[in-house]
Amino acid sequence: MKAKTRLSAGKVLATIFVDSRGDLLIVFLHDQRTVNAAYYCQVLQSAKTSYRNKRRGVPIRDVILLHDNARPHTALLTRDKLEEMGWETLKHPPYSPDLSPCDYFLFAPLKESLGGKRFENNEDVEKDVLDWLTTRPQSFYEQGIFKLPNR
Repeated sequence: MKAKTRLSAGKVLATIFVDSRGDLLIVFLHDQRTVNAAYYCQVLQSAKTSYRNKRRGVPIRDVILLHDNARPHTALLTRDKLEEMGWETLKHPPYSPDLSPCDYFLFAPLKESLGGKRFENNEDVEKDVLDWLTTRPQSFYEQGIFKLPNR
């Protein structure tokens, strides 16, 4: 008898950009890579391009970015990139025990929808996440974004 082992799907990190109208960009990173400032700046540039393509006529300088205080988000390279792009960032208190506001409206329901599922590979995880994000009604994003000032 020969035993077969199956590799796990591993970890997949999703960087998600949304606005009140829906998803703008979803970038997946697999467990072989790490997020550093240079990588994050590339993702920001992709988000800018996606924003231009999906929100034609909306000024690109009206973007307000919400991210936590992870090193890649606060690095000088990233701050310079955001300044170059003209994007404002919402302040997130350092070492805050509070959850990020996106944990409430976006990640908690996404995590719930993925709960209990087993995936054969990373592509299956990505497909499920994309399907979930793209099938949320615009009202889902509107309510989540407009609740941010109250969080």
